[in-house]
Amino acid sequence: MTSRTVKLLADATTPEELFHGQWQGRPSKLDAFKPYLDDRWTQGCTNAWTAWEEIVPLGYQGSYQRVRAYFREKRLSPGPVTARPPSPRGVAGWILRRPESLTETEHLRLKAVLVHCPELDALTGHVRSFGQMLTERRGERLPQWLDAVRRDDLPGLHTLAAGIDRDRDAVIAGLTLPWSSGVVEGHVNRIKMLKRQMFGRAGFALLRKRVLLYS
Repeated sequence: MTSRTVKLLADATTPEELFHGQWQGRPSKLDAFKPYLDDRWTQGCTNAWTAWEEIVPLGYQGSYQRVRAYFREKRLSPGPVTARPPSPRGVAGWILRRPESLTETEHLRLKAVLVHCPELDALTGHVRSFGQMLTERRGERLPQWLDAVRRDDLPGLHTLAAGIDRDRDAVIAGLTLPWSSGVVEGHVNRIKMLKRQMFGRAGFALLRKRVLLYS
């Protein structure tokens, strides 16, 4: 042992102080399933073996010992032990992707988030409903979608709905008709790129070059 390790052991006043080191904070195979285990613990399932048997069909490939250690930590800790919440970017990615493209683990973690946040659950329903309108070209559903959005207390989504409502006819056409302005937009972007390569970004220097070029 190094002198640092000996000092750590000698200075520890509780066993918990010995569990802080290079292995703490590293991702575990159990991390994705901890929200499910937390819910089962709250429901009264405190048997680690039963919980392990439930998460194996959901995709858990780790050992039973990890589940037992997590439940033991819950029993012995004076405060509540819960899973680390996912990042906002990760949750947004789960919501914006097609539901069928999510893995079983991602479905599980998103469900755990939505259960504890009714507003986010409502937002997820509106986002997926709009995505379905977009992919299936069902623009006739837009008025019903706008009405459903206004019924929920989601100020950020209300702003989006108000902007869509101002151009309702155009949005319905975009969600219904097969034509697209993507080709035109692509040509415009290509022209802008060529102009930046020739003259640089917009500014007084570019304006001066244009004047000199066409004068």
